[in-house]
Amino acid sequence: MRKQAFGTSSAPLTPALRVGDTVYVSGQVPIDEHGRVAGDDVGRQTAQALANLEEQLTAAGASKADVVKTLVILSHVKRDFAAMNVVYADFFPDPKPTRSTIGAELAIDVLVEIEAVAIVGSGA
Repeated sequence: MRKQAFGTSSAPLTPALRVGDTVYVSGQVPIDEHGRVAGDDVGRQTAQALANLEEQLTAAGASKADVVKTLVILSHVKRDFAAMNVVYADFFPDPKPTRSTIGAELAIDVLVEIEAVAIVGSGA
């Protein structure tokens, strides 16, 4: 199977790759359409990161219902986990994807980054 690339980035990565029915979405950060960080709290930043994730999924022919696995990276995991979780829970339909959540220093000054794997058609 051949890889299909979706999106563009100034970083040396592809925002989304589709291989067959599987879509891999690189970590999405809370940068809005104007290139600015969306808000200064983890709730607003999570909402923007998930909107960016959904945009990449759609471009690759998938939906948030097709997501089977996510990785959430929080710069302040103990402080921000509960607030992130509220936004995350509202975003994904049931059954929710499997998820790992870790704390780490992020490469840019944001509070959250979210990546995903989706299987096209699995949410139908």
